[in-house]
Amino acid sequence: MLLSDLRSDGKLQVEDEADMGSADGAIGVIGGGQLARMLSEAAALRGIDVLVQTSSEADCAVPASTRWVQALPTDQDATRDLARDCGGITFENEWVTVDALMPLERQGVTFVPSLASLVPLVNKLSQRRLLDDLSIPSPRWICLAEINPGSPALPPGWTFPVMAKAASGGYDGKGTRILENLNDLAHHLRNVRAQDWLLESWVNFERELALVVSRDRQGRIRHLPLVETHQSHQICDWVLAPAEAEPLLEATAYNIAASLLTRLGYVGVMALEFFYGQEGLFVNEIAPRTHNSGHFSIEACSSSQFDQQLCITAGLPVPSTELVVDGALMVNLLGLQDAAADGHDHNLQDRLARLRSIANAHVHWYGKQELPGRKVGHVTVVLREEHAETRRQMAMTALNQIREVWPNPLN
Repeated sequence: MLLSDLRSDGKLQVEDEADMGSADGAIGVIGGGQLARMLSEAAALRGIDVLVQTSSEADCAVPASTRWVQALPTDQDATRDLARDCGGITFENEWVTVDALMPLERQGVTFVPSLASLVPLVNKLSQRRLLDDLSIPSPRWICLAEINPGSPALPPGWTFPVMAKAASGGYDGKGTRILENLNDLAHHLRNVRAQDWLLESWVNFERELALVVSRDRQGRIRHLPLVETHQSHQICDWVLAPAEAEPLLEATAYNIAASLLTRLGYVGVMALEFFYGQEGLFVNEIAPRTHNSGHFSIEACSSSQFDQQLCITAGLPVPSTELVVDGALMVNLLGLQDAAADGHDHNLQDRLARLRSIANAHVHWYGKQELPGRKVGHVTVVLREEHAETRRQMAMTALNQIREVWPNPLN
């Protein structure tokens, strides 16, 4: 494994080119949502076949894939069949039944990331223990089961509000609860399995940041630019790349990521979400996969997060990930209430056409049913201004143009 050094500007110095090699053939993806779809689109550009394992033909990755294996993502027998035609298998999300897949890995199936490296990451409680073990700052936390249900009280030094998070299965605001007082805490304790939840102290952050990184089979680490994210009701609204950040902040984020990748022997793509404020930089969550905060990279970087995942899984040389534009804004499109009123949105094509008419905009429509509040697409606007302040102004102008066509239904 190669060790990364610090450059004079404080960033990680990493190798840009991998040892030359050839692809191992088709790759498999467990899961059939938009992340698998965008991976399939990246694979089509390189002429690589993608086989997706998912239960429904209606899942949006199916039309973009080479072949569909009809089975639940947890179906071990289907994954065994999938592996016969694939050089490597990767995952769309972290809801992985690691124990069920272990026999396949022992039989020679290549999973990217490896199952052993996923074990500490598929559960938020084990994520927090890993961060503590590496002395990586994260919000103060305890397992909810440590709270006495008969006389609930916060740990010494804690104050309300606090955040309750499900240890597994949460996404886009699901599996989280903001608890404002003792009554909320007592009610939550009565209605959940406490050992499956963690309680997290509130962080008074100024900004939310995110970083997508990759580590290839030779141990080389690459990263997308650090980005600023903005949430609405705990669902990502928009992402601005690159984030305005001093070199020390960037280096801290990069080194945290490198520590995690190295400690786990992780091969694949990983995303880290951060809180940043006067108390410093805190890891909020780790996603062992491609991530919403990295979608901008399709248009803005020399190799997107999906291209990184593809090349690592297929055994191809892994390209560098530099910005090839001055910046980018990514805006999520969530299903609108009026679109679902009769099960068919007669104005969809008009709305998409209006979005495409915005200067430097690239529209990604996932082909999912437009249910209210559901992520159904995104728009990336390429920004061509090297000065950060002017670039942000351009981004906010573009954001307003997009929201005039496609409002955020959560606001």
